[in-house]
Amino acid sequence: MIGAIIGDIAGSRFEFNNYRSKDFTLLHEKCYFTDDSVMTIALCEAFMRSADNQFRDLPEQSVICMREIGQPYPNCGYGGRFFHWMYADDPKPYNSYGNGAAMRVSGCAWVADSPEQAKAFSRDVTVVTHGHPEGLKGAEAVTMAIYLARIGKSITEIRDYIIKNYYAIDFTLDEIRESYQFNETCQNSVPQALEAFFESTDFEDAIRNAISIGGDSDTIAAITGSIAEAYYGVPVRLREKALTYLDGRLLKILNAFEARYPAKVS
Repeated sequence: MIGAIIGDIAGSRFEFNNYRSKDFTLLHEKCYFTDDSVMTIALCEAFMRSADNQFRDLPEQSVICMREIGQPYPNCGYGGRFFHWMYADDPKPYNSYGNGAAMRVSGCAWVADSPEQAKAFSRDVTVVTHGHPEGLKGAEAVTMAIYLARIGKSITEIRDYIIKNYYAIDFTLDEIRESYQFNETCQNSVPQALEAFFESTDFEDAIRNAISIGGDSDTIAAITGSIAEAYYGVPVRLREKALTYLDGRLLKILNAFEARYPAKVS
């Protein structure tokens, strides 16, 4: 939702020009939304369309909505195989473990009424493209971090859960900041995004943490931002600024989703 979108926009200008520090203008005039925002919003639409059917057709609606909402943005940064899937006549899952699985799932955690449902939603929206175990794992880890933050668990509790069930996060941001390289896999970007949240002091600090380590900046910041929103809430000033980067089509979907599943503000 809006946390992921803010992270995406803030990180957009650093994706191929990494900046390994936290002292930068967060929402700069050179920033823009990328595929991370488009796909996050597309899955929000899929949830709204599937709700009347008790989410039984969520995988099918995910395919329809990602393609319907995503196709008008061919230059927003899709990866090669996802681009082919987006415009294919007969799209099929392609066993990916790319981090695109993890950056788009925030809606799962906001719609879910239980941990079991959050995990089921995560699988439903992910398996249609990213069917590899590492892709499914990355999406579920992020979904559960958001869900646990949303229901009031502490950072320590969330971290312990992630380490027990998903990733052995045995590094700090300071330890990897100078050496971390661009990596589009879940297994080599989701743990880094999670650690950026774990070391944060507020929403904005989480985004700055994520961008400061370099790598796939927009996606790492989108993942971190999606969790930080659920934990801290999003400052109104950042929300209002971020919304100015979206076009009317995307903004309409986001507003409709948040009318059903309100965002957390601070």
